Amino acid sequence: MLRKSWANFAALALLLVAAVLIIVPGPTVRAQNKYWGANYFPNVELTTQDGKTVHFYDDLIKGKIVVIDMIYTHCVDACPLETARLTQVQRMLGDRVGKDIFFYSITIDPKRDTPEVLKDYAARYHVGPGWLFLTGKKADIDLIGDKLGLSSDPNPLDRDGHAPTVLLGNETTGQWMRNAAVDNARFMATIINEWLPDAKIQAPKTEGKPSYADAATINIGSRGKYLFGKSCAACHTIGHGDKIGPDLAGITKIRDRAWLMRFIEEPEKMLDEGDPIATSLFVKYNKVQMPNLRIGDEHAGYLIDFLANPNLNETGMPEKTGAMKVDPASPAPSSTNQ
Repeated sequence: MLRKSWANFAALALLLVAAVLIIVPGPTVRAQNKYWGANYFPNVELTTQDGKTVHFYDDLIKGKIVVIDMIYTHCVDACPLETARLTQVQRMLGDRVGKDIFFYSITIDPKRDTPEVLKDYAARYHVGPGWLFLTGKKADIDLIGDKLGLSSDPNPLDRDGHAPTVLLGNETTGQWMRNAAVDNARFMATIINEWLPDAKIQAPKTEGKPSYADAATINIGSRGKYLFGKSCAACHTIGHGDKIGPDLAGITKIRDRAWLMRFIEEPEKMLDEGDPIATSLFVKYNKVQMPNLRIGDEHAGYLIDFLANPNLNETGMPEKTGAMKVDPASPAPSSTNQ
């Protein structure tokens, strides 16, 4: 029953997304978008991970399609997953990144995130060409965050201190949208690849309106499979080899279940306590911090059960799709982060 409700919800969400994205701004869009230009975006100086000085508007934004998020390298919650998810998107976009699409990650902790620190951070996540990591003066970065709508009020319940949000935009056409930075990678890549390059999106037919009854049922599999795709597939595979993190095929045979439960729920605490396995994994995988997924025992259990038997559904029957091998470039089946 739960799986059916999730599937129906996902189908409805995709239907609504399709309806929202069918927009026809008309031929006057470019003329009207002077507001979203040099008189709006700050042209403050920033420094890249290679030590090069750039101006935010003139060098990074003007005339470009951009993907912008704000992170800091010592983050233990959303930022690691945020960066890993965007590396998926970058791979999906291929060689367009660096040619007509540009990725920018701006630190909100410039005191610690020097160009050298940012360069090391980018290398840990196997970031490709066309993606700059940027630092600068705190006041200038705060101004950029305010102008882009990426700033957020401090939340005592959120150790990140900011929302994992990404801004997608085309300065030439004036199309801008915010999205969850840990969203479905395929969805985000589609928006960047197909919607942002041109304001003239095909209008829907006037006859009839989208109906919930017309939405196709989406099979998102077991709860464990859903959680893996949502929170783990950006860094891990099952049977495809190591990526940002280790291949998790057979992980339940070499790690105690209690250890796995705690590592999924409290990875930063285990690292702080000097747990030998957590420490060795941290060192082996380029000191990439395992993010705290904010899940409890029940959901961690679903995830471990899936890792133990990725080819079985929750009834103990084989998945209809056959062998389960999750590639890190595969999109997560959710557009929210819980």
